[in-house]
Amino acid sequence: MKNTINILGTDLYYEVYGEGIPFIIIHGWGVNHHIMSGCLEPIFEEDKYGVKRIYIDLPGMGQSKASSRIKKSDDILDVILEFIDEIIPNQKFILAGESYGGYLSRALIQKRSNQILGLLLLCPLIYPGYRQGDVPPLTVIEKDSEFLERLSENERASFESMSIVQNRKVWGKYKRDILDVMNNDSYFLNEVLDGAFSYDIDSLEKPFGKPSLILVGRQDTEVGYKDQFKLLDNYPRASFVVLDKAGHNLQIEQEVLFNCLISEWVDRMIAEL
Repeated sequence: MKNTINILGTDLYYEVYGEGIPFIIIHGWGVNHHIMSGCLEPIFEEDKYGVKRIYIDLPGMGQSKASSRIKKSDDILDVILEFIDEIIPNQKFILAGESYGGYLSRALIQKRSNQILGLLLLCPLIYPGYRQGDVPPLTVIEKDSEFLERLSENERASFESMSIVQNRKVWGKYKRDILDVMNNDSYFLNEVLDGAFSYDIDSLEKPFGKPSLILVGRQDTEVGYKDQFKLLDNYPRASFVVLDKAGHNLQIEQEVLFNCLISEWVDRMIAEL
């Protein structure tokens, strides 16, 4: 199901697949829901888990139009909270956040931990801003130079900017889930939205004790892999996995391991329901 709902003046686009336990899925900055549906739907489409996947386009990204009241991440969170109350009122749910979506997801943990059954943080942002914190320089592990020469100048520049594995297979998924579907309000993202929260989202009253997975890439040039280790005290049931040969688009560069780790995390959650 594809739909748009007006939340606090924002026309929020979302897609729903399957039936069962709600699973709220939040993408990162400057992309849209495709970056998550592209990697998660192959795992969940057989519906063996009984999970209803709810993919959101964040305000100003994808097909969601941001209202003039949104200035900072606090306002984005208000929209997400209101969306949850409208779409799955008083229900418990699973939560996933990628990059900036991982930053927003931790704010949701602070606000609604009693509703959340489990958490996935995929390459989560720790310090807001461009390449803040302990981030490594770009280190390409695999490169198919002959294939790259066939791409246009713009395609190649985009693909090479943060890709650790630069081959035909990874390009295909990068093009499908990121490049071809990129549709953002650039003025809103570049001139209006302050990505930082006005408070410390990682200050929790008590640790989040539900099955979790924090998945990071050893070669991630955008958020790194070291700063996320600081989250572990807040998530005592989290597997913390650092994958080699993986950058910020870990889910397409290490697809097989990603699929296995997601399945194991979901198995842990389902077993405790």
